[in-house]
Amino acid sequence: MAKRNLKMDIINPNAAGIDIGSRSHFVAINQEHSDVKEFGVYAQDIKELLKWLLENDVKTVAMESTGSYWQNLYTELQNSSIEVILTNGKFTKNIKGKKTDVLDCMWIQRLHTLGLLSGSFLPDLETEHLRTLVRHRGNLIQTTSKASKRMAQNMRLMNLRLDIVVKDIVGLTGLRIINKICNGETSGKELAKLRHGNCKKSEEEIAKALQSNNRQDYLFVLKQELQKYQDTQKLIIECDIEIKNILEQFVNQNEIKKSLYIDKKVHKRINKNTPKNIDLNLISYQYFDGVDLYAIEGFSHGTVLTLMSELGEKGILKFQNAQHFTSWLRLAPNNKISGGRILSSRTPKGSNRLKIALRQAGNAIGNLKDTHLSNFFNRIAYRKGRVVAVSATARKIATILWNMLYKNIQYTPPTIYEYLDQKRKRKVLELQKQIANLDARMSKIQPV
Repeated sequence: MAKRNLKMDIINPNAAGIDIGSRSHFVAINQEHSDVKEFGVYAQDIKELLKWLLENDVKTVAMESTGSYWQNLYTELQNSSIEVILTNGKFTKNIKGKKTDVLDCMWIQRLHTLGLLSGSFLPDLETEHLRTLVRHRGNLIQTTSKASKRMAQNMRLMNLRLDIVVKDIVGLTGLRIINKICNGETSGKELAKLRHGNCKKSEEEIAKALQSNNRQDYLFVLKQELQKYQDTQKLIIECDIEIKNILEQFVNQNEIKKSLYIDKKVHKRINKNTPKNIDLNLISYQYFDGVDLYAIEGFSHGTVLTLMSELGEKGILKFQNAQHFTSWLRLAPNNKISGGRILSSRTPKGSNRLKIALRQAGNAIGNLKDTHLSNFFNRIAYRKGRVVAVSATARKIATILWNMLYKNIQYTPPTIYEYLDQKRKRKVLELQKQIANLDARMSKIQPV
């Protein structure tokens, strides 16, 4: 039998592969070791790398998304005439054997030459600026959360059980009392007088809970954590101002966007982490060309802000269909089929910030009553539990989002509010169908 020679078509003839590192980048423009060169990570080194690629007539480059070390090089290549794609590291894994930086960049170059690598989703530059600030804001909120937990812990050690008598120790009543404690007040009665009118507990009960043991070491730590909390709150306000400037600048560039208007959603709850100086309802409506995202039940200010910063205005257009979008979010089942039989249908591991925001919205929908999405949530939760229902609802929200943003249509739930007699009539029809199915099954049973 004659030996067969199998060849693969070359899709990108002038391709290069880059193995990203923290201290150096290895670049391969062919499959010979002499065609591999190492460059540093300084600005001058990146310019030399770009010059070397242009001298060798490289048209397209593929690189791994390794940490955050790829970003400066990616920006420099993007500003040049060279096409660059950023690919996930799991798609460039080599076969078993010796692993070196030189072999890795040569393997990336080979895969890219054969057209076997796909690029990751990356937003435009304006969205990146917004994303940086929104992610920083999220980190600041986490800092305040940790500081409030440490304040509660040190107050418990001082026998000050403020966490029992108030719902939130950094609310109106809580912060007043903590500030007074840090200023040296030890009397429970005097501290209880700082109670806000909305507080459910009486002054007498608050006074009983605030009998300190006067531990000075815990008091010192409490002062430090309070200072950290207050300083971080100031940073959050400054960050909100910068986010507002970016959003307003983007909207003001387009007169059509600027002319759009929508009434406020008074039913949307505002918590302490919601940006106070930004009308996200109006800005998101203008940002997405008249699409009202707040019409989706369970959507909060944080969900909309995350969507704008992670996806951008036109980012949804990079996904051809809703299935592609939900798969990118890792909310769709990863079916593994062999022999015509499904071996596994688990949702892939991994989360991005948009997926987390949609899951939080799905969890909030589970607490609502008699809406289209909450009914869907309850049906899934009844059969498979709440955890599965959260993921399923998040996937359904992602599908709704794709249709709204890609097709520029409004959210119209398929079901409307029904009166009590309509609900009873529908329930009677469902029971009649179940009884008819049960009678049909019983008729097939042969008597013994």
